[in-house]
Amino acid sequence: MPIFTYSAAGEKDAIKGTKKGLAAVNIRIDINGLIARLRPIGLVDKMFFTRNLAVMVGAGLSLTRTLESLAKEAANPKLKKILLEINDSVIKGKPFAESLRLHKEVFGELFINMIEVGETTGKLTLVLKLLASQMKKDHTLRRRVRGAMFYPAIIIITLLIVGSLMMLYVVPTLTQTIKELEVELPLSTKIIIFISDQLVNYFLWVLAGVVIFAAAFWKILKTRQGKTIFDRLILKAPIFGTLIKKFNSARFCRTLSYLITSGVPIVRSLEISSSVLGHTMFRQAIASAATAIQKGKQLNLILAEYPALFQPLMIQMIQVGEETGKLSEMLLRLALFFEEEVTATTKNMSSIIEPILMIFIGAAVGFFAISMLQPIYSSLGNI
Repeated sequence: MPIFTYSAAGEKDAIKGTKKGLAAVNIRIDINGLIARLRPIGLVDKMFFTRNLAVMVGAGLSLTRTLESLAKEAANPKLKKILLEINDSVIKGKPFAESLRLHKEVFGELFINMIEVGETTGKLTLVLKLLASQMKKDHTLRRRVRGAMFYPAIIIITLLIVGSLMMLYVVPTLTQTIKELEVELPLSTKIIIFISDQLVNYFLWVLAGVVIFAAAFWKILKTRQGKTIFDRLILKAPIFGTLIKKFNSARFCRTLSYLITSGVPIVRSLEISSSVLGHTMFRQAIASAATAIQKGKQLNLILAEYPALFQPLMIQMIQVGEETGKLSEMLLRLALFFEEEVTATTKNMSSIIEPILMIFIGAAVGFFAISMLQPIYSSLGNI
C-alpha cells in the first residue's frame, strides 16, 4: 500500500484554501491600515514630534533632515504624510512656520506662532522645548481631569443598566404576584409598575428616544449658545466647577507665560491663549482682556472684573509680575500652583464622590425595595 498518493483534486482544494487564507490576511491588513488612517493626530503624537524635533535641532541637524527622519519614524500615517509635505515646503524655501500654517487645523495657533517667533529670534530650540513642556503638562492635566470624571460616569452608567434590567425582568414578575394579592398599591409602587410597563411594551421606542435625545444634546453642545449654557452650568456644579476653574487657570497661565517668554507681544499672546482654552467663559474673558489691554489697562485689573473665574491670589500675583516686570515668571509659578491643585483635587475626588454615590445608590435601592415589598407585607398583615 503506497504511503503517498497524488490527487489533482486535493491539490486544487489546497490551492483554493491557500488563496482564501491569503485573502483573509489581506483583508485584516487592509482593515488595520484603514484604522490607522482614520486615527486622528492626538496630543501625544504632537508631543513626541515636538520633543524629538527640539533634541535633533538642538544637536545641530538641519531642519529638513530632521523632518525627514521624524517622518520616517512617525507611527501615525496622517502625521507622516503631513511631515513630508512640510519638509517639501521647507526645501522649496518657505519658512518653517509658514509651512506649518498649511496644516493649521493640526498644530493650532499657539504652536505656529511660537515657531514663528523662534525662527525670527533664532531661539527655535528653546521654543520647541517650551512647546514640548506645554504639551506634556496639558496632556497630564487632561488625563487627570478625565480620570476624575471617569469613575462617577461608570458608576452612573452601571446603575442605569442594572435599573433598566430590573424594570424589564424583575418588576414584571413581582407585578403579577402583587396583582394577585388584590391590595391597594401605594403611589411609589404604581410609579415603578408604570415605568416597567412602558419599558416592556415600548422598549424600542424608548431606546430610540434615548438615542435621539443624546444626539440632540450632543448637537446642541456643538453650537455656540448651547456650549455657553452648558459651560455656565458646569462651572456652578459642586466639586466639578472648582476643578474646571483650576484646570483652565493652569492652562491659561502656562500658555501665556510661554508665549511671553518666546517674545510674542502681550496682545497677541492673550489672543492665542484665548483660542487654546476650551471653556467658553474663560475664552471670552481672555479675548476681552486682549482688547482692553490695547487701551492701556493692566491685565490684573481686567481679570479682576471676572471674580467668578479668577481667584484673588492669581490677580495679586499677576499685579506683582506687572509691577516688577516679571509677569512671565509669576504666570509660570501660578501655573505650577494650579496644576498641583488639580492633582490634589483629582486625587481626593474619588473619596469625596464615592460616599455621595453610595448614598444615592442606597436610596434608589431602598426606594425600589420598599415600593415592591410593601404591598406583599400589607397582604400578609391582613391575613
